[in-house]
Amino acid sequence: MRNVWTIASRELRSYFASPIAYILLAMFSLIFGYFFFSAVAIFVDFASRGQMGMQMPPMNVDQFIIQPTLGNFSIILLFLSPMITMRLFAEEKRSGTIELLLTSPVRDFEIIFGKWLAAVLLFACMLAISMLNLAVIFLLSTPDWRALLVGYLGLLLMGGTFLAIGAFISTLTKNQIVAGALTFGAFLLLWVLDWVNAYSTSTVGKVCQYIAIAPHFEQFSKGVIELKDTVYYLSAIGLGLFLSKRSLESLRWRA
Repeated sequence: MRNVWTIASRELRSYFASPIAYILLAMFSLIFGYFFFSAVAIFVDFASRGQMGMQMPPMNVDQFIIQPTLGNFSIILLFLSPMITMRLFAEEKRSGTIELLLTSPVRDFEIIFGKWLAAVLLFACMLAISMLNLAVIFLLSTPDWRALLVGYLGLLLMGGTFLAIGAFISTLTKNQIVAGALTFGAFLLLWVLDWVNAYSTSTVGKVCQYIAIAPHFEQFSKGVIELKDTVYYLSAIGLGLFLSKRSLESLRWRA
């Protein structure tokens, strides 16, 4: 674990030594803050209409604010996570430091897991920022904190899945722009793959719905932990890291 943490801390320092981390966190804060403000504004508008005697559905903070906000968080992740992973290995290849990394007394899996862990820690900073926004709700209301924690667990699993897949794609090229574009294309495909089930009820439609990443977050956003969704995310993370390891091994043999 010492080698893993050494690589992770090195990667984290490289994030914050450049404008990448600060730009990502600033962009996320702005976009997430807008989504959160919109959800609160809609809730307040509905509540005011109810006080005026208009027929309105029952108001619930968890359903009107927390669930939509966490759902929007997953959409933000779709766009920002490629910016986190595109440099993980592509930059090492471009600068020529990948040879030094591969010849160091560190196993391939330690390299991959360390870099993925650094990306997850940067993603955790985004989660921490979003918590500051949602903490306002607890000052004014009493939402279900257990459901909120489950929602954040789902976001962490989804983020880990995105970052593992992005790490694998980053091992395939030395161009960060190409890595980012391929990663975003792969994420977008995984996001919309369940649309096939809307017009196809065959086995193919069901398989596409299961492979799609977004439907597995729905129960987490409602505060429910489903075993099949947890297994899906953990399996996807494992697959992404495994493919990254095989890609790094092939690079070692070619070198």
